[in-house]
Amino acid sequence: MGLMIILGLTTLLGIFAAISSLRNKNFLGVGFAVATFAVFGWFTVMTILHHGYPAAH
Repeated sequence: MGLMIILGLTTLLGIFAAISSLRNKNFLGVGFAVATFAVFGWFTVMTILHHGYPAAH
């Protein structure tokens, strides 16, 4: 369950970073933030689908 929380928080931070980078017109930052959102978001979704929520032992 801790893994899902960490991955979910990282995904949310990626979204906020992308919005902030767009406002500042920092396109390299937008690229990294969107990549972070995509990778960690995918890991979050697949962890929830594979292990369930809450995590089954």
